[in-house]
Amino acid sequence: MKLATLHNGSRDGQLVVVSRDLSQAVSVANIVTTLQQALDDWSNIAPKLEQVSQQLNGGELSEAMPFTEHGCLSPLPRAYQWADGSAYVNHVELVRKARGAEMPASFWTDPLMYQGGSDTFLAPKQDIEMASTEWGVDFESEIAIITDDVAMGVSDADAADHIKLLMLVNDVSLRNLIPGELAKGFGFYQSKPSSAFSPVAVTPDELGEHWRDGKVHLPLMTHLNDRLFGQPNAGVDMTFNFPTLVAHAAKTRPLGAGCVIGSGTVSNYDRSAGSSCLAEQRMLEIIADGKPSTPFMQYGDSVKIEMVADGQSIFGSIEQKLVGYMEG
Repeated sequence: MKLATLHNGSRDGQLVVVSRDLSQAVSVANIVTTLQQALDDWSNIAPKLEQVSQQLNGGELSEAMPFTEHGCLSPLPRAYQWADGSAYVNHVELVRKARGAEMPASFWTDPLMYQGGSDTFLAPKQDIEMASTEWGVDFESEIAIITDDVAMGVSDADAADHIKLLMLVNDVSLRNLIPGELAKGFGFYQSKPSSAFSPVAVTPDELGEHWRDGKVHLPLMTHLNDRLFGQPNAGVDMTFNFPTLVAHAAKTRPLGAGCVIGSGTVSNYDRSAGSSCLAEQRMLEIIADGKPSTPFMQYGDSVKIEMVADGQSIFGSIEQKLVGYMEG
C-alpha cells in the first residue's frame, strides 16, 4: 500500500491511503489520524489500512478524492529519530581519494551513520531556505526506510522484518561547513539542515521484484534545473543493505516505531549513470582536472528526485528550489 500525509494545518497532518497510480487518495481518519499513530500500533492498524488500499485500487470507494502531491507534507512531518547511513562505500572512497586520504579498511565492514535533525522535515515541494550560498548547498538523493519498534541487538536477518515503509529523501548538506565541524571530532550539526522526503511512503511489497536482498533495484533519478543529473541504480554497489543498517543502528539501543534510516547518497562505480549529489561530481572533476568546475547550488536552482518503475512514479517526486532565508 501507499501512504501520504496531507497538510491540514497541524504539525503532523492527516494520513491518507493513496492509489497505486498516485491519482486518488482516501482519508482513514476513522482508523487512525497520523502515520506515527499507525506505526505505534502497526500490527493492528496496517491490515485495516491495507484493506482500504485494496478497495481504493479496486475502484470501490466513492469517497476517494483526487490526490495532489503539492498538498503533502513529508510522510512523517517530524520523527523521533532520523539516522542516515553511508551504504554506498564507493562514494566515500571517491570523496577521500579526491583529497588524497586513505580509507580505513573498516569502512567496508562497519557502516558509517550519523544522527540527523528529525524535528522539522521539509515538505516534498517546499523551498530550501538558506541564509548564504557560501555554505556550499548540496542535495543528496537517497532512499530511506521507516521501522516499527526494533529491539536492541537485533540480528541482520530479523531486522528485515522491521522495515515497514520506504520513501525517497533529499538529505540537504552544507558542504563548506562540514570540514570545520568534523575537525572538532564531534560530528555533523550545522552542516545538516532539514531534509525532505517523498510525498508517498510505500510498503516493500509495492516494489515487487525490485525489492530484494534488502535493497531497491531501480535507478534513482535526480534532475538539476530540469536537466538529468544522475540515475544510478540503488541496488548496485550498495555495500550495506537496509537490514544491516537497521541492525547497526540498534546495536546498543532499541529503535522506536517511526525511526527513519537513510541509505546515504546513491552511487555506482559506473560513473556513466551520473551522480546523486554535487559533491561527487566535483570530486570526479578534481581527480580528472585538479579542480572542480561544477558549482554548488545557487539561489533559484531547483532539484527533482524521483524513482520510476514501468513508467509509473512510485513515491511521487521531491521538487525543491533554493531560496534566500529572510528571518521573520
